[in-house]
Amino acid sequence: MVGWLVRSMNLQQQQEGSANITNIQLDYGGIRMSFRKEWFSTNISLEFDIDFRPPFNNKILKTHACMILVVEVWLEKDEFGRRELVIGSCHVEPSSFHTTVLTKNIPQKMKPFLHNLRENLEKVLPYLVESQVCPLVSEILRRLDVKLLKSLMGECLHLSREKDSGPANV
Repeated sequence: MVGWLVRSMNLQQQQEGSANITNIQLDYGGIRMSFRKEWFSTNISLEFDIDFRPPFNNKILKTHACMILVVEVWLEKDEFGRRELVIGSCHVEPSSFHTTVLTKNIPQKMKPFLHNLRENLEKVLPYLVESQVCPLVSEILRRLDVKLLKSLMGECLHLSREKDSGPANV
């Protein structure tokens, strides 16, 4: 990734740049359910910092990236009538991807480089996250116990019906 970012900026020097990803945070953002079709959609926020050292300067540029990963799953019956969890789409919500430059006092001559870096990050990172993180999330979800998931659905359905009916009159 670093090589692609550096090459795409038409740098004339042959020195190596580097990038380190730190402070990775995954946070569960909620589950939406459709009870009739036993379909679930979950939002997972992903945030991390990127410390980038350009090849022409030893100053480290710190950026922060954040995005929301949307994962869809549903229950299907297999040929023996057992329910199994099927993983559907997993993608970065396009409007959720943002990068922020954390480094202050950036020299004027580095601002065009920084602009190009942010543009390239916004083009590349969603696809890299989808190709690397989605398989991991799918594996975790595949290991979920279907009975636990059905129980969760039943409990949510029960709570939803109580909420809709309002308080009971005694």
